[in-house]
Amino acid sequence: MRRIGLSALIAGTSFLMAACASTPAPTEQMAVSGAAVTRAAGAGGTEMAPAEMQTAREKLDRAKLAMSKEDYDTARNLAEEAQVDAQLAEAKARSGKARKAADELQEGIRVLREELNRKTK
Repeated sequence: MRRIGLSALIAGTSFLMAACASTPAPTEQMAVSGAAVTRAAGAGGTEMAPAEMQTAREKLDRAKLAMSKEDYDTARNLAEEAQVDAQLAEAKARSGKARKAADELQEGIRVLREELNRKTK
């Protein structure tokens, strides 16, 4: 009877160790998320979407901390969230730049119309 209990304990411990070992470190996701934050900052996210950039950076920092603690599930989740926040910041920045360019184009058209109207009178 004692042998069966010892065997069950060994089997259970082995199962738990295998379950813990089955979650690999999300190194690729961390790299992708870091690149997304860098790309968003380069696109002007820091100026045009500061809240989203701050959130992305904070989540990436928390993901790095989770990685150092070998809490890979948390690290992966936070890194994925950081990536999405960075993508949102990048999209907002690009949208803001496009809006600004469109406004400048409209202003240029307005000025040209005024010139045409003045010359035809």
